[in-house]
Amino acid sequence: MSTLSDRLQDIFAKLKGKGKLSEADVSAALREVRVALLEADVNYKIAKDFCAKVKERAVGEEVMKSLTPGQQVVKIVHDELTELMGGTSTKSNSTRLLVNAMPPTVVLMAGLQGSGKTTSAAKIALYLKSQGKRPLLAAGDIYRPAAIEQLEVLGERIGVPVFSLGDKVDPVKIAKDAVAHAKKHGNDYLIVDTAGRLAIDETMMKEISDIRAAVTPTEILLVIDAMQGQDAVNVAAAFHEQLHLTGIVLTKLDGDSRGGAALSVKAVTGQPIKFIGSGEDIKALEPFYPERLASRILGMGDVLTLIERAEANMDEEKMAQMEEHLRKNRFTLDDFLKQSQELRKMGDLKDMLSMVPGLGKQVKNLEIDEKQFVVAESIIHSMTPAERNNPAIISSSRKKRIAAGCGRQVQEINRLLKQFEQMQQLMKRINTAGGKKGKKGGRGAFPGMPGGGFPGF
Repeated sequence: MSTLSDRLQDIFAKLKGKGKLSEADVSAALREVRVALLEADVNYKIAKDFCAKVKERAVGEEVMKSLTPGQQVVKIVHDELTELMGGTSTKSNSTRLLVNAMPPTVVLMAGLQGSGKTTSAAKIALYLKSQGKRPLLAAGDIYRPAAIEQLEVLGERIGVPVFSLGDKVDPVKIAKDAVAHAKKHGNDYLIVDTAGRLAIDETMMKEISDIRAAVTPTEILLVIDAMQGQDAVNVAAAFHEQLHLTGIVLTKLDGDSRGGAALSVKAVTGQPIKFIGSGEDIKALEPFYPERLASRILGMGDVLTLIERAEANMDEEKMAQMEEHLRKNRFTLDDFLKQSQELRKMGDLKDMLSMVPGLGKQVKNLEIDEKQFVVAESIIHSMTPAERNNPAIISSSRKKRIAAGCGRQVQEINRLLKQFEQMQQLMKRINTAGGKKGKKGGRGAFPGMPGGGFPGF
């Protein structure tokens, strides 16, 4: 996905650099766009139709005579990318999980082996739990070694019960008994993990079709690996023909995927992408919003997802305390430590920074050493409350004591204090800017976002 994003951003940077655009300029740019899409494993017909739609809108008089024609073309591309992947959220409620009128809502998970199906089942269960639901996981993969154990471990980790009858019972019976168990115990969602294969075969398809017939699922979600490129689209088409899918879960979008699956799968199957996985962490699953991914691809950032992650993961009480300190320009090392901890809850830092508008390409080659967060924490924990509250009192002798207490070097103490000073200055600027706009403190500016002086950067 990052390669496609880089290519498209480079193409449109040239367009935006021109004061006026001719039809020839647009045509030349769209030829490059089509090549970029094809190299990203987007289906040829989809790429061709996409460029034709963009050109039809982009060469209109309104665009050509506008003061910012390059930006107008980028907006058109954004709109068409959004439409290609399913349309805007307000227009497409099909991206939300369907709900059965009589609980439980049965969600049947399908996919090839190695696509991340079992992990995705647990991630969806955690997502539902965070929405106040009572999900139940069912272990229906009796063939892959340790598949049942993997689901049980994940279930215990996220606090969601797992229904299992072992690996000697027919998967159809497991699914049927799981439905009865969910009804008896008041579970409103049942997520059934099924067996996968290294490739599509008749045995696998018959088994999952039998499960489908036995439990009449409300949702049939296909989990596909975005790194498979065009193969992922072919897999989706084959599964949809057999099972009549209701949605797609796209995994490994954080890897070196070329992005073609995300752009093609909706057009090929006609079914919406419902979730995207963007990391190994159990929380690294997001509801899919076509317009947000289009913004990420074009380097416009994704502030809404960033805000949602913050709201879902950050401790409100701690954030309120930090906000109060910011308003009083009293940013301490304790606040610095809390911000580090709250920031890390939000997921992969590099992925998070890429969502900030304008930072996408800048963070691509940024090396983030997350071990430095642990080092910073150990140093701060070795300080006295007075030192954390007022680092100015930390003399050479105090630095030696702190270094001995946490097993680090004095140079590392100096580096952390320098980083803290930079962050303190940044927080003052944010606080001042927030005050000018009539806002409270710097809360709206995401306190805790790195400013060049944060550990690990």
